Amino acid sequence: MSFIHQIKPVQLVIAKDIFVSAIRIAMSIDGSCLPFGDVLRTSAQEQVDYMLSKDKDTLIVMADDEVKSVVRTGVYNTINSFEKDLASLLLVPSLELGAADNNDRIMRKLSDLEWMCNVLPKMDLMKNLVSDWAAISNQILRIVEDKKLDQVMWGLKIKLIEVTCKVLEAVGYGGVILPAACRVQLLKSWFPYIRKMKPLLDSKGTEENGFPYKMDQDLCQAIEGAIVSLVLTLPSNDQADILADWIRSREIGYPDLSEAFEVWCYRTKSAKRRLVEGLDGNSDAVISA
Repeated sequence: MSFIHQIKPVQLVIAKDIFVSAIRIAMSIDGSCLPFGDVLRTSAQEQVDYMLSKDKDTLIVMADDEVKSVVRTGVYNTINSFEKDLASLLLVPSLELGAADNNDRIMRKLSDLEWMCNVLPKMDLMKNLVSDWAAISNQILRIVEDKKLDQVMWGLKIKLIEVTCKVLEAVGYGGVILPAACRVQLLKSWFPYIRKMKPLLDSKGTEENGFPYKMDQDLCQAIEGAIVSLVLTLPSNDQADILADWIRSREIGYPDLSEAFEVWCYRTKSAKRRLVEGLDGNSDAVISA
């Protein structure tokens, strides 16, 4: 037993070193790993996935402040470098010529963020990505809705929606708790964009045979469910604003907020009934006095 107790701390140190090294490569914290590049980064991400799901020592290691700090650094760096690369699209003379490397970097970072959305909940660190994503959402949308990107980079736009779906799910289903003002801002930023892109992508798919960038049924259902849940977490007045805007645009048909509207109506009627009953009770008390 004495020998086992001596071995265990050593095993945890080894597990920590391996996990931190894998995280640093998986999140490109030390820059690109030339000449291996994407292959090594992908392998490191697979190693992190394996350790989080199969290695019990990793769960203990995740409580270490140094490990959490490395992960937070990776999330912050990836989101900020993604924002900078995305902003640079508006500076190049042509998106078709000479910008391939930058476009590839942007798509790699988005794929990395999508991967992080799957592993960070296991580390209890998803809030870092959600908060950082919410902070740059308006800037992202300002860029991708610029006229220069109007009819190009559909792969970027669909990947943005996929990552945002993960963020909305985390907030809408309670995995990440944000202040009400942040939840409102997140929804008001992305809801109009998603509502606009769905029919646009459907139209492109109809016009062009083999158009690959579509919101498939699973993605549509996931976004709709997340938005409905998120709306129902908001203060009543904010719910009313979003639902009123949805009713004015119902000809679009997606996402369908009927469920959220029904719940809001029920809650509003119940609150009004309780208020009336309370006022009646106070009136009776005054009369009795």
